[in-house]
Amino acid sequence: MRSFDWALYLLVFCVIVGTLFANERNADAPEPPPTVFESDGPTLPPPSILDEQILVQVDAPKDGIGTAFAINNNGDWITARHVVDGCNSVGLLVAPDQYVPVERVTVDPDSDLALISTGRSPSSVKLALGKPLRVGDEGYHVGYPQGRPGEVATKLLSRSKLITRGRRDGAEPILAWAEIGRTQGLTGTLGGISGGPVFDKDGGVRGVIVAESPRRGRIYTAAPSSVEAFLTSLDVSTVDGPQESFSVHTYGPQSDNARRRLQVVKVACQVRP
Repeated sequence: MRSFDWALYLLVFCVIVGTLFANERNADAPEPPPTVFESDGPTLPPPSILDEQILVQVDAPKDGIGTAFAINNNGDWITARHVVDGCNSVGLLVAPDQYVPVERVTVDPDSDLALISTGRSPSSVKLALGKPLRVGDEGYHVGYPQGRPGEVATKLLSRSKLITRGRRDGAEPILAWAEIGRTQGLTGTLGGISGGPVFDKDGGVRGVIVAESPRRGRIYTAAPSSVEAFLTSLDVSTVDGPQESFSVHTYGPQSDNARRRLQVVKVACQVRP
């Protein structure tokens, strides 16, 4: 009976000691790091002097292709300033081999944004510039990379600052998005998607594509506040058009629908020597 008591005491003692050592191992262990790509991640912090800086050299204008999207039915379209600035003629592709001439181009003096007017636009996007920004928000960038229909799926990563040098000097806040998927067969540069919209998962437009970093797998868009300020300065009204939900599994067909409705179109710039 006495030997049984000692065995029981020994068992209890081992359990107590094991528990104490287990608690000690975990006492100073750091909390697991948050997953930055969760869709319900933390609110994106305000702009900071510590934000990443992206340097872009702006050279003399030349013939090229970009993207634009309609914001109302009056023929007002948004694109990136570097897509149309310095062009002698600008056209929007509305049907195979059929370009509509742009009547007026208005560039933003403070950001890489421009408003182009054609007199009519059949179907506009829905702007969602005022929605809170969270790290890990889904983004779907739609346009004409390499001059062909294409799209990229991303997650919102951080704020950055775009520094331009050369033909134009400036600095502006932008958003950085990390690529998580592309149109099948789309590799290399995304040149030609500049000026296109970034849709959120609900089909609202959160910004305008202004730059890329293929090596790092990043796409950069104008800050929503910059887009709002530009439209306000021009007193341009917006109209909410048809919208569809986007997902990583269906963003290809949804992007095709936006192009088919002429919410998103190809922009052609011609510079005469």
